[in-house]
Amino acid sequence: MRQLVERYRDNVFGLCVRMLGRIHDAEDAAQEVFLRVFRSLHRVDRTRDFEPWLLAITGNCCRTRLKQRSRRLESQPLEEVCDQSPSAASGDDLAEEVRLGLAQLREEHRRAFLLFHEQELSYAEIAGVLDAPLGTVKTWVHRARRELIEHLQQRGVIEEPRHVVRKV
Repeated sequence: MRQLVERYRDNVFGLCVRMLGRIHDAEDAAQEVFLRVFRSLHRVDRTRDFEPWLLAITGNCCRTRLKQRSRRLESQPLEEVCDQSPSAASGDDLAEEVRLGLAQLREEHRRAFLLFHEQELSYAEIAGVLDAPLGTVKTWVHRARRELIEHLQQRGVIEEPRHVVRKV
């Protein structure tokens, strides 16, 4: 069990941080992921890669936590929710802006994007993790990129591309 955790903890924790956006929540989620994995090891299909299965569990765990978080936020007064928003100074930081942009994406777009760019999984592996058709996964990654770029442009973090007219 120790070897399993040591080998995959960075990937699991990294995905948890990207999906949940909070270190404390990510630590708790990563622990929960490994507990789920240990309880389910007897069901692993040894003919398939282990990592996509592990990341699917990670994504499901984070999705559950996000749903729980949104329910808690709905029950809080508006003033408390506003007090939890990031400060204007942190908005200047590119990493913070990317995190904010990712948080605004549809869940399946964000998961596909993170699995592709952070975990460096192929589209086919992502399709297996998300149980979605290959073409759909490609579309999700593309849309996530486009929406993230639009977010960064709107926030003034990156400039809009200048259109170049070529003479033929």
